[in-house]
Amino acid sequence: MRALTAIALAMVASSSIGDARADPYRWCAVFGSQHGGATSCYSVTLEQCRATISGLGGFCTENNFYDGKPVVTPEERAPVQRVKRAR
Repeated sequence: MRALTAIALAMVASSSIGDARADPYRWCAVFGSQHGGATSCYSVTLEQCRATISGLGGFCTENNFYDGKPVVTPEERAPVQRVKRAR
């Protein structure tokens, strides 16, 4: 009985896993050792990356996990259609 329960739980868990997504941000700001060697990969353009490191030091590099998909803001997402159910 425990084996059947374990199999059922494994099937439910595996069916709820979504597709893996890579990073939509193309550029990473890499800071020097002054800032603990931090990396910030939240720049869509090279200019944004350069602005991030401005005054702090560091360099910009392409994000190895960039997937080429555009960044979609919550405002740009399609509205969710809600269905009212009768009570």
